[in-house]
Amino acid sequence: MDLVTVDIGGTHARFALATIGADGAIELDEPVTLHTEDHASFQTAWEEFRTRAGGELPDKVAIAIAGPVGGEVIRFTNNPWIIRPALIGEKLGASAYTLVNDFEAIGHAVAAAADDSFLHLAGPDRPLPEKGVISVLGPGTGLGVAWLRRDGKGFAHVQATEGGHVDFAPLDPIEDAILLRLRKAHLRVSAERVVSGPAIVEIYHTLAAMEGRAVHSQDDVAIWTAAMDGSDSLAAAAMDRFCLSLGSVAGDTALSQGASGVVIAGGLGYRLRDLLPKSGFAERFRAKGRFEAMMADIPVKLITHPQPGLFGAAAAFKAEHCS
Repeated sequence: MDLVTVDIGGTHARFALATIGADGAIELDEPVTLHTEDHASFQTAWEEFRTRAGGELPDKVAIAIAGPVGGEVIRFTNNPWIIRPALIGEKLGASAYTLVNDFEAIGHAVAAAADDSFLHLAGPDRPLPEKGVISVLGPGTGLGVAWLRRDGKGFAHVQATEGGHVDFAPLDPIEDAILLRLRKAHLRVSAERVVSGPAIVEIYHTLAAMEGRAVHSQDDVAIWTAAMDGSDSLAAAAMDRFCLSLGSVAGDTALSQGASGVVIAGGLGYRLRDLLPKSGFAERFRAKGRFEAMMADIPVKLITHPQPGLFGAAAAFKAEHCS
């Protein structure tokens, strides 16, 4: 079965042709990435992809969206597009479609990916369990959180959540200072205010203030770049602090969801793949008091599939239409 799979975020919309084989295996063609700001609507972006694909597309469509997918009109936080689900069939010429939240798609990607699509980060170095709950979270523009439950017989139920919006819980004086800085701007400080790509700015400025340094205002991209290339030791310290907080939040997520496995996803997680195993991530993940031994027995992985959103949207379509 051939289909079009789409992954729409605030900045980019990714498209690919996909095939679901008779054995259930999903194969993606080379993806096409479009800037949302270059297109007035999803429809015009779809038409651009259709032109690039040769002028004709399959009539099966899987779409992952960075935001809630309920309601008659879907609006995006960071771009002006809207999608009316009732019109997808008519506008895209689709005889069947699946529409999912982007982290629900990531959950489906985790459920469908082979063991060699994961990099070990922490805990026992064994495959993800075939039965039980697996927590999935990923820092990006925000903090996406989902979970999936495997039944041990090859079936997985995936559930998107808004777990990135739980309260942030500081664990040391530096995180106390980060919280105080954020509270000046936000009455309630959620986890994604500290564990997301843009959060590095607040972490960076908190550390600068603690050392009495005067630093120039920089955006998150500049700080991440300086941290990763080693050109700014304060940025590198902010990145280390980010890894600690990510470990804490990942552990809290696993505790609250009853997980027996955890997967870190997203482009930022992938960029940190070499640092996370050497950072304080694992120590913070398992530092849950009386439950430390239990947390130490949970395998934590990073999904390394190059297009988990596109792959996961196709896997969600398969789960809905091919079961």
